Amino acid sequence: MIKLVITDMDGTLLNDQHEIHPDFWEIEEKLLDKNILVAVASGRQYYNLIQQFDRLKNRMIFFAENGSYVVHQGKELYTDTMDRDQANVFINKGREAEGCNLVLCGVKSAYVENNDKAFTSEIKKFYERLEVVDDLTKVKDKILKVTLCNKNGVEKNTYPLFEEFKDDYKVAIASPIFIDIMTKTANKGNAIHGVQKKLNISPEETLVFGDYLNDLEMMQNAKYSYAMKNAHPEIIKVSNYITDYDNNENGVLRTIEKLGLLDD
Repeated sequence: MIKLVITDMDGTLLNDQHEIHPDFWEIEEKLLDKNILVAVASGRQYYNLIQQFDRLKNRMIFFAENGSYVVHQGKELYTDTMDRDQANVFINKGREAEGCNLVLCGVKSAYVENNDKAFTSEIKKFYERLEVVDDLTKVKDKILKVTLCNKNGVEKNTYPLFEEFKDDYKVAIASPIFIDIMTKTANKGNAIHGVQKKLNISPEETLVFGDYLNDLEMMQNAKYSYAMKNAHPEIIKVSNYITDYDNNENGVLRTIEKLGLLDD
């Protein structure tokens, strides 16, 4: 019996216009009536997530910043912060990377040095709280992750520059244009495992949906792991199931209905 449903956001629950399907609200309520918790696990900022799910913020679980910050019913369940000196290493290296813009993600806010309108317009889709600062290395906040954005693509153009850190830190390709660098233990899978233990929910009682490489560990913490039809090949490879519909065809909600979770 499923007790916990967790979905990624971009490329999964959201369509390519970053919209939530209007059926979501009714389906979430029906799941809650059956004592099934609904959660989102995303690279997005917590404040962005609660803005999108404002009417549900007091009952959903939010695995924000790729699992490095988890909140349920307004209470912080889990935080995995990065050493400030190491964050500065990634910041300085990112400044030298061609075509890259940096986002420093803290508990209180996200921070950027670049006030370019095109860049900040893109970033504001994912960060409700965003401050422009003169120097990211001087920010006073607990650091969750360092994010690099490269419009030319990160797998070939940016990831190789940070590959040397992958043994000691989590270097996660979050989308075609974003890389998130976090502590080695900070990922959606570890955060979900911790919450499963706290709520006495097993992987066999967990249903997850994901599409990209930052969802890898999440897929390994649920028996019912669904890669989206549009998912990265590596996610399809490690998942137990594949949705019949992609994110633009409301694949998450249609799969929930197909599995009979809404049946009386």
